[in-house]
Amino acid sequence: MNLFFINQGVGSLAAFALLAAPLMANELHVGSDRTHKTISSALAAASTNDTIVVHAGRYAEGTLVINKTLSLIGNDSPVLDGKSKDEVLTIIAPNVSVRGFRIENGGRSSTKELAGIRVDSTTGFSLTDNQLINCDYAIYLAKASKGDVTRNVIQGLTDQEQNSGNGIHLWSSNAVRITDNKVSGHRDGIYLEFSSETNVEENQVEKNMRYGMHFMSSNNSHYRKNRFSRNGAGVAVMFSHHVEMTDNVFDYSWGSSAYGLLIKDLVDSHITGNRFHHNSTAIYSQGATRTLFERNEFKANGWALRVLSNGMENVFRNNNFVGNSFDVGTNGDLKDHTFADNYWDRYEGYDLKHDGTGDVPFRPVGVYSMVTERVPASLFLMHSFMVQLLDRAEKAFPSITPDSVIDPSPAMKPIAL
Repeated sequence: MNLFFINQGVGSLAAFALLAAPLMANELHVGSDRTHKTISSALAAASTNDTIVVHAGRYAEGTLVINKTLSLIGNDSPVLDGKSKDEVLTIIAPNVSVRGFRIENGGRSSTKELAGIRVDSTTGFSLTDNQLINCDYAIYLAKASKGDVTRNVIQGLTDQEQNSGNGIHLWSSNAVRITDNKVSGHRDGIYLEFSSETNVEENQVEKNMRYGMHFMSSNNSHYRKNRFSRNGAGVAVMFSHHVEMTDNVFDYSWGSSAYGLLIKDLVDSHITGNRFHHNSTAIYSQGATRTLFERNEFKANGWALRVLSNGMENVFRNNNFVGNSFDVGTNGDLKDHTFADNYWDRYEGYDLKHDGTGDVPFRPVGVYSMVTERVPASLFLMHSFMVQLLDRAEKAFPSITPDSVIDPSPAMKPIAL
């Protein structure tokens, strides 16, 4: 009798365990010689948490919509072809992974922003190791959060700004990591609007028509170890606060309106450890407030800094200024700004105390810099003897350059970054 009840109990526990165990996820295969010939048929047949493996081939199936939590994996770089008329892949389910595809020829529209991959109003996505070629908007995130965009190669093919979208576009998307991507040939390489808590790290962004990265109203974000090279302008930061830009490279942005870093109304931020090389203007700052510029290198730029007088309480310290045509330019007085402990290769002072700090303050704004701010055409006199004479006279008897722009403790040697 006791054995009967014991056996019944064991049987009940086994049945309960079977019912409680999660259903096994399936793996569906797509290819000319596979169970599913099309990706759309595999998506229709898939269940939650399944994996769809797409084998080599070219698939032109219109817009593919992923509305279930699953993984879509490309084997041997299958091609998803939008035929220049369709959005290629739209994700509206949570926790979707897309990896290993070549996505080509996304559609273009004058009324809708069509994308190679769109993630819309969902969370937990992963877009990894894809190639997106000749798509208007390559990756478009709209109200998407807590996702990763990693190791993708993104290449636009148009050469007209008005006919091109952005490489990686975020709108109202938070807590997104954009890491180790290569982005070129778009209007803006990376564009962020109303997207906070974003991490942009170790990306190569080059040869984009307008900005390498452009972000507006995107707060509490971090940008580290990226390279912005040969873009129309490197990065534009607008209407944002609590931004950290660390250990990035901004180089070869040349042109009358080209900047390594363009700042407009940036508050309570930190710009440190960056390298600005060979830009028309390394940093153009308009309306920055309580922002620290520290341990950056400005080398071989036209202007290292162009700082408008409408900013407040900004600090420039421990930076290196080497081989720039102008170190600092401004349109007025910078009374609320602090310059300290920077290395200036133009400094001709001395260090009798041998403490590594110059005994004579340095004025980084030259008289010719002030003249060119007011009369840009005077640049053609840059290397003339008259300009050299004016600069030396101004250093001896300052009268035109702003009294407040002064480094009282210039470094005698370049600062290790």
